[in-house]
Amino acid sequence: MASLKDVARLASVSLMTVSRAINNPELLKPETLRQVQHAIDVLNYVPDLSARKIRGKNTNLSCMGVLAIDTASAPFSVEILLAIEQCAEKYGWDHFVVNISSGDDPVAAVRQILSRRPDGIIITSAELREINIPELLRDRNLVLTNCYDPGNTALPSYIPDDYHAQYDATEYLIQRGYRRPLCIWPPAECLSSGLRRDAVQNAWLNAGLSAGQLNQHNITLSDIYYRDVVTLIDQYIDGNSPLFDCIICGNDQIAFVVYQVLLTRGISVPEQAGILGCENMTGTGELFYPPLTTIRSPYRLLGETAALHLIEERVSSGRTYVPCRMLSRESL
Repeated sequence: MASLKDVARLASVSLMTVSRAINNPELLKPETLRQVQHAIDVLNYVPDLSARKIRGKNTNLSCMGVLAIDTASAPFSVEILLAIEQCAEKYGWDHFVVNISSGDDPVAAVRQILSRRPDGIIITSAELREINIPELLRDRNLVLTNCYDPGNTALPSYIPDDYHAQYDATEYLIQRGYRRPLCIWPPAECLSSGLRRDAVQNAWLNAGLSAGQLNQHNITLSDIYYRDVVTLIDQYIDGNSPLFDCIICGNDQIAFVVYQVLLTRGISVPEQAGILGCENMTGTGELFYPPLTTIRSPYRLLGETAALHLIEERVSSGRTYVPCRMLSRESL
């Protein structure tokens, strides 16, 4: 790793000037500051903002950093961060979180994390996604949760078992006698959407039921307010009579809109149409009327398991699928 001296040498300035560029950039001339910043970028220099750590030979981790991709700002996935925090505190570890948006360049955030010299790093995501590990992190003690790097299959990654959860929930619907489901999924670009859609279809066909009874649709990527849901449902209503007996929703936000549409169309839940959600968005499932039956995404377990992976120095590698479970309420 590059040192302060390396930066000073490349920028042709003193150590004091580099220090000022990092800590008090307003004290430098713009040209000098650009010169130092260029050297920092070229060398991928990360300043050490942590106190010097003195540890014994067998000392465990003392600090974990978390790079959160949208996780802190999403109401349904913030449980991941809460679980990491509680687990770290339980075992006496320091921890900190740097949150970025999915469209941001992660390099600045990665440098911020490395400046604290963490003993281990967790990368989390608000939704299941593929990521490319930044070069600065490739030799670090790293674990992923709710995301994975397809180019590094050995990297430990904890992800929800969306497929089997949706498969089991579909079998439950079939056992309850539902035969005309309308499935409304998030955009096809979402990884979990494809997994859940495939699970419904496979469970349906494996039960010996006709594919013609199964209607599956994805909303568009640009539909951030779920307006597609209204149009899709209206296509399957004849007067005030639904041409479906249940609606399988790819997440609880879709279910929220579905409830409103059915209510305004005079269709009662669950008497005329059952509703199945997914994710168990924090604090909302019981607020639906009737309460929403949904698949609970294991956000808390994802965060806790990732933290324990670092704390216990686990040696497992590759993807580990964390089970989800269904919460049966009155919407079915």
